[in-house]
Amino acid sequence: MSGNAAGATSLARQNALLLAAVFIVFELLMAAAVVWLLMLPVARRSAEDLAGLMVLAAQTWSELPPQTRPDFERELAQAHLLSLRAELPPAGADEWHGPYLNILESVLAEKTGRPRHLSREIIQGETWYWIALPSGDASIAVGFPESRLGAQPIRTLLISAIAGVLLAMLAAVWLARRTVGPLARLEQAVTEVGRGELPELLPETGPRELATLARRFNQMARQVRELLAARTTLLAGVSHDLRTPLARMRLALALLEERPTAERIARMEKDIEEMDSLIGQVLDLARGMEREAAAEIDVPALLADMAAGAPDGRVHVRVTPQACQVQAPPSALRRVIGNLLDNALRYGVDQPVELVAEQTAKKVRIGVLDRGPGIPAEQMSAVFQPFHRVETSRSQITGGAGLGLAIARQLADTHGWQVDIGSRSEGGLEAWLTLPTE
Repeated sequence: MSGNAAGATSLARQNALLLAAVFIVFELLMAAAVVWLLMLPVARRSAEDLAGLMVLAAQTWSELPPQTRPDFERELAQAHLLSLRAELPPAGADEWHGPYLNILESVLAEKTGRPRHLSREIIQGETWYWIALPSGDASIAVGFPESRLGAQPIRTLLISAIAGVLLAMLAAVWLARRTVGPLARLEQAVTEVGRGELPELLPETGPRELATLARRFNQMARQVRELLAARTTLLAGVSHDLRTPLARMRLALALLEERPTAERIARMEKDIEEMDSLIGQVLDLARGMEREAAAEIDVPALLADMAAGAPDGRVHVRVTPQACQVQAPPSALRRVIGNLLDNALRYGVDQPVELVAEQTAKKVRIGVLDRGPGIPAEQMSAVFQPFHRVETSRSQITGGAGLGLAIARQLADTHGWQVDIGSRSEGGLEAWLTLPTE
């Protein structure tokens, strides 16, 4: 691992920090909006009401007869939690207060025409605030307990900010793990593939992008498994099929030492041709994943050309409509159709074979139809496996190496085509190659 990779911050931590920063900024913006657009206007209106009540109480007290003032003070204390006393707070006291009390001082200054400052005093364990207000020709102290304010905006903001930050951090960590967790599993699975192991398929759940990524990886993992299985089958099949001609050649060489004959030499040459053909088909299967450039192909002309190379009278071409064009790699298309046609001619019991082409708005279908014995339904999918043969049901004579259909399927999958086979209702087998027109 490189130094930069080793020292780099993990994706989960980066996402957690980023999400936490975003949430914290959002909390601050929301707090600012609540303070400026909600709390300050409400606090201003409440302070104006309280200031008006305090000024009115001071003025009313001076206008009342002395004998009714005690009743007024009791009513004021019970109904509005305000208290009046002759002793004025210290002159010029300018203590620090919270935002609401500052607003209250400002409003009282506006109503009385001069700066007013609240003085704090502890009475029987409770905090009181006093202020001197004009009352007739003199001044009187008007006070109220801290409990009258009720709301505690600063403490509320601090608690909400701390709670918001904690929730933001927890949400950020949870979201980061939820996002990075599937990526970590994907990283582990990719590492296993790099070591040549076959990982377990990933769960295709979660957000759409991660589910799609997991689905693509699972497709790749399945393809790797199929390739490994095909490689094992390919090597086993080649080694098995080469043993027979090699054994015959070894026997022929031993007999040639005793009595050379032209028949034995010809038999050895035939064995060599059989081995060369088998190796050629194996190489074709191995090259099946290589892609070829596409070109415009005239389907009727292609089918007519391939039918001309078949035994006379055995292949009939039928195209609907007559003008049928397709954009496809020429060599790959010819090889797929050729393998299907060779299969039909080999196992068609000398019956005629039809080459059919049909074109619609979205696809072109090319069919190879024979009148042979067909294939049992339980072996329809198995015939596309390398070296799989259905000799007992298709022909009494062993034919081919069992690679023709496997090569056709692999070439079709590589170029996005589809090869299907099925039984015909009147007897025989039909193989269809479907190509998209786009």
